[in-house]
Amino acid sequence: MTEHDRHDVVVIGAGIAGLAATAALVAAGRDTVCLEARGRVGGRLLSAAAPPGALDLGATWYWDGEPRVADLAARLGIATFEQHLAGDTLVQDTAGVRRLPGNLLDAPARRFTPGADTLAHALAAQLPTDAVRLDSPVTAIHPGEGGALEVRTPTRVLHTDQVIVAVPPALALANIDFGTHLSPGLVRLARATPVWMGAVAKVVARYPSAFWREAGLAGAAFSRTGPLQELHDMSGPDARPAALFGFAAAQALGPDFAPAVTAQLAQLFGPDAAEPEALHIQDWSSERWTAPPAVHQLADYSLFGHPLYQQPALDGRLHWASTETAAEHAGHIEGALAAAERAVAASLTTEGANSCSG
Repeated sequence: MTEHDRHDVVVIGAGIAGLAATAALVAAGRDTVCLEARGRVGGRLLSAAAPPGALDLGATWYWDGEPRVADLAARLGIATFEQHLAGDTLVQDTAGVRRLPGNLLDAPARRFTPGADTLAHALAAQLPTDAVRLDSPVTAIHPGEGGALEVRTPTRVLHTDQVIVAVPPALALANIDFGTHLSPGLVRLARATPVWMGAVAKVVARYPSAFWREAGLAGAAFSRTGPLQELHDMSGPDARPAALFGFAAAQALGPDFAPAVTAQLAQLFGPDAAEPEALHIQDWSSERWTAPPAVHQLADYSLFGHPLYQQPALDGRLHWASTETAAEHAGHIEGALAAAERAVAASLTTEGANSCSG
């Protein structure tokens, strides 16, 4: 083992929560390393390039009353713009398509001009070299010698005073061996907690222009017949790039899914919608490092922000920091940042208490 394998804090997951926690700990002077299983940062912040902007395949919006994400975007110099709201709503059911006056689906929100994942990339770029280690899935966390924790990956063993788990609890329990060191109640809770977007496919259709706006439509639609259950306008500033997106249950995916989507878009928005320039289908349930097996069976969203997640585990050395664990704004980018903020504060408090007792 090299001396570099000893750290004050190990953060698991380089999504926005893990990166925010790592940045805060580094700023506080703590030797911190962030381990990411994927070959990229961002987690569920993922965007596809679509000049002059990008199309978000994961998290998209933030809303009024969410100061952390607004402040982070401003600090990183990432431009934002208002979600398009003007126009009427479409409702699709077995009787056909109806047009209802006004936008009945969308609320005022803001989006990130270069794509949501630029938050993650910009934050990671500010971290010290080697603070984020990609392709480093954590396989085990066990108590080690001298009260430290032992964090294992396929290629190395790290020793640390504190661990911040910034991935969905159900995913952590599915992939990381904690031995018998977590309480049975916490294990049951983590295994039952849904993964935000984990059972969802997000579909984005890009077009040469936002033709639906010219027809007085907001791009907002409800559907009871599917495959997309709700739709929104995902166009960039000044409608460039022009796009619509919708959500579908990932279990609905199959060989006929893409043709069914374009047929539905044409039924809703007319023949111009039948042939998008590009159709992106992001199945989050198939993402190994987002969704655990049987993610579709996890449906009790009341478990988000559970009090057990607000309490450190493993004698105060393990802290939860994914958006699912946030006591406020769970499921949002704001929730991920709030959970990271809580985990960092708890880790620094615990570290201070341990130092005093030592």
